[in-house]
Amino acid sequence: MSDTSNVVKGEDTPKSEKIGAQDTVAPADDPTAAPVPVVDPRLLVREEGLKGYVTEFKRKIKGGELGSLPVFIGLIVIWTIFQSQNSRFLSADNLSNISYFLSATGMLAIGLVFVLLLGEIDLSVGSVSGLASTVFAVFVVNHGMNGWLALVLTIVTGVGIGALQGWFFAKIGVPAFVVTLAGFLGWNGLMLWLLGSSGTINIPDDSGPVHLFGQNSFFMDQAIVGAYLLAGLAVVLSLVGNLGEQRRRKAAGVPFRPTSEILLRVGALAVAAFVAAAVLNSSAGVSNALVIFLAALVIVDFVLRRTTYGRKVFAVGGGIEAARRAGISVPMVRITVFAISGGFAALGGMFFAGQTASATLNAGGGNTLMLAIAAAVIGGTSLFGGRGSVWSALLGMLVIQSIQTGLDLLNMNTSIQYMITGAVLLGAVVIDSVSRRSQKAAGRA
Repeated sequence: MSDTSNVVKGEDTPKSEKIGAQDTVAPADDPTAAPVPVVDPRLLVREEGLKGYVTEFKRKIKGGELGSLPVFIGLIVIWTIFQSQNSRFLSADNLSNISYFLSATGMLAIGLVFVLLLGEIDLSVGSVSGLASTVFAVFVVNHGMNGWLALVLTIVTGVGIGALQGWFFAKIGVPAFVVTLAGFLGWNGLMLWLLGSSGTINIPDDSGPVHLFGQNSFFMDQAIVGAYLLAGLAVVLSLVGNLGEQRRRKAAGVPFRPTSEILLRVGALAVAAFVAAAVLNSSAGVSNALVIFLAALVIVDFVLRRTTYGRKVFAVGGGIEAARRAGISVPMVRITVFAISGGFAALGGMFFAGQTASATLNAGGGNTLMLAIAAAVIGGTSLFGGRGSVWSALLGMLVIQSIQTGLDLLNMNTSIQYMITGAVLLGAVVIDSVSRRSQKAAGRA
């Protein structure tokens, strides 16, 4: 029985322990009065139709469950402002650039989501991504290794670095902040040493992975059908997944989404997906980098929401002692989470190498780390652990890349970009803090 807020016909009722569909509570002003039946909020949609949706929405807002609503509102505001200042902002070419350049930092953000779900931080992902591109360049250029084998070894290197840092954190007890800060410095130094005095290693475009991640590489060789094929695949997978979940919940005898709601959700996704496909096709098509990024989001989302390991990650982030008493190996979860973060950092480094066809001193440097962390947090992953989704990496990067691209179109100084991005990050953390406070007040935290 899940913990739900206390809603009866849209009105507040006294807080009880765990309330299900048939539970009752006594009115607070008259403890001797007959118990009032409390309706499970998840059943309101089925029992009240459209009114149930409204009641459920109000309940979530009042209880601090804002979800992705602030991000969508923020995106609408950002796009409206920039479009009013420059009509090219929502052009197909500009949107295509946004979709491509968000992928590299977005890969780092995916790995950081895992770490943030534990309530920890990984400050080394920027340096690991830069080191990864350098390791790949050394393998391919200096030693003549096959590009795909070099890619595998590069990702393994990132996973190994993350696991090592996770071991110091989980087994030795060194705070994650300190371990990864040391990694931020150490791995950056190793990258500089490998690059040597030249500071740059140019990677041939025919190395395979570099061309795959490059800006001029598109899904199905720019065939128009490619974007629509991806859109159709997303719609089919969504429909199959939702209907499968409905069937499982029916069999288990628990509340489930009605078929009408599923069709409405899938229909909205179909409209968004095919509109996006049409826009990207009117430019150059869907870049391979974006396709790989979206595929990674789908796979990781499945791991977090549908597997035992994913539930363990959320459990450890929600409460270490409770997770330990439930039989979860907390050190194992911690080590693997940092290994995943390192692996995605290495993959993100390959995306950066694809953008420039080289490994340079600036790879993974500058504000890369801060933007990756900001993307995960702005997208909705809590800094306090236990709450979030990998899709926050996409939503957060859309916000950040839209701000950067919009300010570039307006010829704004980089300093303005930093200030605006910092303000947006602070706003996201404030919303997260207020949301948690509201959930505690509603008895749902």
